[in-house]
Amino acid sequence: MSLHITSFGPGKVILLGEHGVVYGQPALAAPISRGVRAWAVPAPKCSLELPDSVRPEHSRSLERAFARAAKLTGHPKVLVTLESDLPLSMGLGSSGALSVAVSKALLEAKTAKPPVRAQLERVAFEMEKEFHGTPSGVDHTTSARGEMILFRRGAVRAVKSPIPVRVLVAIVGERPPTKTTVSALRERQARWPQRYKRLFLEIGRVAAEGAHAVTKGDLEALGDLMNVNQGLLNAVGLSSEGLEAMVNRLRRLGALGAKLTGAGGDGGAVLGLFREPEPIVAKLMKEGVTCFVSQLAGPRAL
Repeated sequence: MSLHITSFGPGKVILLGEHGVVYGQPALAAPISRGVRAWAVPAPKCSLELPDSVRPEHSRSLERAFARAAKLTGHPKVLVTLESDLPLSMGLGSSGALSVAVSKALLEAKTAKPPVRAQLERVAFEMEKEFHGTPSGVDHTTSARGEMILFRRGAVRAVKSPIPVRVLVAIVGERPPTKTTVSALRERQARWPQRYKRLFLEIGRVAAEGAHAVTKGDLEALGDLMNVNQGLLNAVGLSSEGLEAMVNRLRRLGALGAKLTGAGGDGGAVLGLFREPEPIVAKLMKEGVTCFVSQLAGPRAL
């Protein structure tokens, strides 16, 4: 391989439908502007160089995930290095983004051409299994496809918008591990199965309605559905005081809709749907809030 390879895996947000995919419901997901970059350069053997900032417990799982991808791609002789501008463990799909970036780099190193989507998703999914055990697949699929999708296990549909769909992503703070939040929810669902079945069915319906609103360019309807979804997520115990405070803050600042994204818990990230989010980002950053703008769908300015 004579050329150096650079690949990018975008992070993701769940615009509507968190946790519904675990219970057979659809989720409306989209890639964001931040993510993970991987560089592959010729080397004597297939290896991964980790940033010094990576914690030891994370480095072990990263190395095991890389070994899975290397095996599937035939151990191309490259050294892969990583760089991320994506906050870790905030529900923004950092492991899925990393899996896609690394898988792209290894596949291109092996074949000397961009990977086909099916190959990319297969290798990235194998890496995600190392990180999450039994992942839903929504994170790496959204990152690999690079477009808004309505995701249900076994069925993925692209969702197009005639107008820009832009959100403010605000970081609330550190959150517990996803497995902690998920296991607590699973216990409640097992204790009261019919009640939670109804709630997750409604979460799935909201996600499907949201996809329709996006295709129609109806931001007001989409925002209302985000607010409804947040209420449902609160009802199943996935929200918290800190998340609710940020949701309410964004609504007071003019958001058409606001909700948590990701696993939930005591921290994580909140989305606010705005027609013009930049002034709100500037205001919040002056107050010390970590936040950024990302376009999720629709035509982009030239």
